[in-house]
Amino acid sequence: MRRGEGPARRAGRALARLVSSAARESAALTEAVRAIQQPVTTGRQIAVTSIRGGSGKSTVAALLALTYAHYRADPVLAVEADPALGTLPRRLGASEVRWTCADLARIVDPSMRITDLTGYLVPHASGGWLLPGSQGAVGAQLDVDTYRTVMTSVRRYFGTTVVDCETLPATVARTALTTTQARVLVTPATVEGVAATRAVLDWVGGLHRSMLPTTVVVLNHTVPHDSLKVGRAVERLEAGGARVVALPYDRHLAPGGEVRTRMLAQRTVEATARLAATVLERSMARERRR
Repeated sequence: MRRGEGPARRAGRALARLVSSAARESAALTEAVRAIQQPVTTGRQIAVTSIRGGSGKSTVAALLALTYAHYRADPVLAVEADPALGTLPRRLGASEVRWTCADLARIVDPSMRITDLTGYLVPHASGGWLLPGSQGAVGAQLDVDTYRTVMTSVRRYFGTTVVDCETLPATVARTALTTTQARVLVTPATVEGVAATRAVLDWVGGLHRSMLPTTVVVLNHTVPHDSLKVGRAVERLEAGGARVVALPYDRHLAPGGEVRTRMLAQRTVEATARLAATVLERSMARERRR
């Protein structure tokens, strides 16, 4: 408090700080949306995975799919490549699942139009499409050949495809990491989660030098309060070229049901937009270097 400053002036200064902060947040969100809406020359495919269950990878995949579908004009597809334990259909509010990746792989044909293809997909609230991995069967499997057939076939129809993969080191997840244009590793905001994800990043970096610059780590806060020192975690995870985006705790996301974007906290909306923009930018990095 400044000496001699009255209550009215203090209130005015507090209001000015609040308005300034809101303006900065609005500008950051506008910049993120502009990056999300950038044109793509060929379909961008983004793999989302983690090193263990419960990290929130299906939630992050749903948030990305909803964000791209909301802001982009071209068609957006979410693919569930974790059929055994995946929750992506529930997160996207799918009430009925009729066709799966395996079904689509059997009938897809180069002569098909997008209107033919969407008959095998599930529409969701934001205007995007969902391809489930199973019909809710526990223990369902998705083999690499089926995954490759589907992903190769849908790329020309969709500007952006978000793939909710199995946890590492599952075979399809490893394939997705090396064949998509960008990858997202979701880790809980814990010391153990950061350490395990750092080991995965070291492995990814050893596959090819272009991998880490096209990788984004989501530091997911799944509880209201944690003791993780975020600054140190970010520094450790970004060593080598990956980028880190923190996703704050959100009461709406915690129960695990359908993601309703209007129910998200504003800081979650801003963090998700920042994540979507960062991932799309990174998916274009190799193309820009040519």
